[in-house]
Amino acid sequence: MSFSSLGLSKPLLDAVSKFDKATPVQLEGIPAALSGADLLVTAKTGSGKSTAFLLPVLERWLREPRTKPKKIFALILVPTRELAAQVREVLQEYARHLPDRVKVVSAVGGVSINPQMMALRGGADMVVATPGRLLDLVDQNALRLDEVNILVLDEADRMLDLGFGEELSRVFSLLPKTRQNLLFSATFPQVMEGVTRDFLDDPKRIEIESKPGEIPDIEQRSIRVDRVSRTPLLRHLIEREQWERVLVFVGRKYTADHVADKLHRNGIEALSLHGDLSQGARSEVLQDFKNGNVKVLVATDLAARGLDIVRLPAVVNYELPRSPEVYLHRIGRTGRAGEAGVAVSFVTAADTAHFCLIEKRNGIVLDRETIPGFEPKDPVPKSSGVGGVKGRRKSKKDKLREKAAREARDNES
Repeated sequence: MSFSSLGLSKPLLDAVSKFDKATPVQLEGIPAALSGADLLVTAKTGSGKSTAFLLPVLERWLREPRTKPKKIFALILVPTRELAAQVREVLQEYARHLPDRVKVVSAVGGVSINPQMMALRGGADMVVATPGRLLDLVDQNALRLDEVNILVLDEADRMLDLGFGEELSRVFSLLPKTRQNLLFSATFPQVMEGVTRDFLDDPKRIEIESKPGEIPDIEQRSIRVDRVSRTPLLRHLIEREQWERVLVFVGRKYTADHVADKLHRNGIEALSLHGDLSQGARSEVLQDFKNGNVKVLVATDLAARGLDIVRLPAVVNYELPRSPEVYLHRIGRTGRAGEAGVAVSFVTAADTAHFCLIEKRNGIVLDRETIPGFEPKDPVPKSSGVGGVKGRRKSKKDKLREKAAREARDNES
């Protein structure tokens, strides 16, 4: 079904004329959002969620009278700077077709706050922000949130996963009681129930399940390899498979830098992407990768959500993700917009049980490949039989993960 049946005006229909048809989340989400109802939407990564909330936000803005100074009509909260940049880019592309100019301001950490304060002089129509920087601007009296008409939480599960719960609670307290709330998320973990109960008013629930014809064309592979052989194997696969570009996921910032450096010293153009880079450096690295100036991007899970990289042929899990859900977000960076892709996971002896858990939780079973010349020698540890089930007392690893989440939150805000 096309966008023409969804209640959008001609300028916005012109903005999406390049798309053949609307996706399921857009077909259900756009009319519901235009009705003014609160929405709770869950749909898989790559399903077109951003367009599902940006189009009705712009349509409703068109119907509102203009004021001077400008009042923030819509506030869009996202978990990372990269997603903020991407949402703003799409928003401005759609707004370019409207008869009136839309002033959009991005408010993210990692860069100087002064240009953002200058941009907010005279107000703004829409603000795309990470929670921490938004509150910094509120504290500096650079903006007020008491007249926001629409609040959007994009990748809400990721925001909570990064530890933004307290910041979100404070943002909610600064907003007017009467407003529309749109919550979009790839998953709906139990931790989100409290948030939805506290800030959504009798929401319309939209759940989009992938149909067989809509499942991304991603070939999933798992390769057994010793820990010390992963980088040589990665070089071998890049050369053998002749991937024009490949996104390599690791778990730590140090590993990202280390692997990228090893590849570079072996003649493969590679850069790393992680939270320790400045926002300018992160934007430059991503642009180089998207433009094809760099063959390999070695990234932490900073790049696992929200990034739309056109025609990315391959993703490699150099290190496995901590949770089964993140596995789906990682591999979802390939196989987008109808393109085919491949997702390769390196499985060391120590990772065997964890990868079995990833398979179980995601309903997949993959053959374990071995590559000639890289046959593993490390023995697989005997299973304890606990299957990853944790007791009530926090383990040392759990405490380290919580610390990592706090650090990630600080980096993103």
